[in-house]
Amino acid sequence: MLELGCGTGRLAAALAEHAHARVWAVEPSAEMAAAARSLGVTVRQAEAERLPFKDGWFERVVARMVVHLLDRPRAFVEARRVLAPAGRLVVATMDPEWFDRHWLLPWFESVVRLDADRFPSAGQLEAELVAAGFEPRVERLVQHAALTREAALARIRGRAFSTFELLGEDEYRDGLERAEAEFPERVEYAPVWLVATATRG
Repeated sequence: MLELGCGTGRLAAALAEHAHARVWAVEPSAEMAAAARSLGVTVRQAEAERLPFKDGWFERVVARMVVHLLDRPRAFVEARRVLAPAGRLVVATMDPEWFDRHWLLPWFESVVRLDADRFPSAGQLEAELVAAGFEPRVERLVQHAALTREAALARIRGRAFSTFELLGEDEYRDGLERAEAEFPERVEYAPVWLVATATRG
């Protein structure tokens, strides 16, 4: 099994432990790759668009919360290349239609708007997978969740979303100050995931 863009390696480590699978991962960031290795993940510092593996080497490829950062047509073609016949790619990403209800919206409208443009719609994701040679099925899954004020502010202060890096420092500071002043004790929200299961054609 291969994970694309593993970040700090938590998913890859969990898959290795609970799915009893041999898991490899790729991650372009040296810092993130080092963090993944500290969890015991076998990771190569590489990009999803240029995978350093032989054709047909994996039975499964997984991409969670990363396809909005990739050149998806190239990455999907590469995923198909390294998959064995009848292998599967699983993509989990956020449905951009949900962003109008994102818990960040009152304080960081720009972040939400930028992400709504970066994340693929269900139709776009399906079309891109078909173009890369997959037979996909895309489903929507609703997750019911809640955030405490403390946890939400920790995410904002830690710039937990890559989109924060696209903001100017003044805009980020203004949103943080308003969130610190206004954020309620608890927020309930229901993000919508797009989960694509794509069989190699």
